[in-house]
Amino acid sequence: LMKTAELDPRQNYVVGFHPHGVLAAGAFLNFCTEASGFSKLFPGITPHLMMLSLWFRFPFFRDYLMSGGLVPSDKESASYVLQKPEGGNLLAIIVGGAQEALDARPGSFTLLLKNRKGFVRLAIQNGTPLVPAFSFGENDLFDQVKNPRGSYLRRIQHFLQKIMGISLPLFHARGIFQYSFGLMPYRRPICTVVGKPIPVQKKYKPSDEEVDQVHEKYLKELSDLFEKHKAKYNVPEDCHLEFV
Repeated sequence: LMKTAELDPRQNYVVGFHPHGVLAAGAFLNFCTEASGFSKLFPGITPHLMMLSLWFRFPFFRDYLMSGGLVPSDKESASYVLQKPEGGNLLAIIVGGAQEALDARPGSFTLLLKNRKGFVRLAIQNGTPLVPAFSFGENDLFDQVKNPRGSYLRRIQHFLQKIMGISLPLFHARGIFQYSFGLMPYRRPICTVVGKPIPVQKKYKPSDEEVDQVHEKYLKELSDLFEKHKAKYNVPEDCHLEFV
């Protein structure tokens, strides 16, 4: 985990996390555990990661999730975290969601973000600064069976996702004792770079134009963050973020 700006613990924040990857490992490790020293990097701030509400329906597993600071991905939970008047809360949202996992493979920088604006509207309604975060290496942990857009496999995956709410990427990597095949992730590093906060004007009912304006600014800040740091993480110069 790497920070590029200080976060004031008297404020709440909305962090957009990209990309989802196959299993969102970077988001979980950075925001739900102390594996990367979150509390030392951002003292006074408590992270909360949003997760599909479906997973909170399972007894015991639900308690495990909540112990890590995870919250269901609904507006009420988000508002509860962001409306704490004393501040010090960070709400991380994996904007691309389960659908973006279907594009997760090594060398892919496709983000499902062009028409995803709910997180921006949420930030404006609560007057909460928006913080872009990009996780280098997130898509390198697993290989995925080819499923180009429009293919038969992709159509089945989209159909199942609409029914169940979760996507089913056909992924593979290494085994426990061999490296040719298995479901264990490859031993590759993940580094999540947290950008600087984008201030927003609080407005309970923002217009579509106001949301679009902040969304455009967010896309630019995220692209700049990626371009500035990609060379450190062996991303080729001709690779750029693609928003779909």
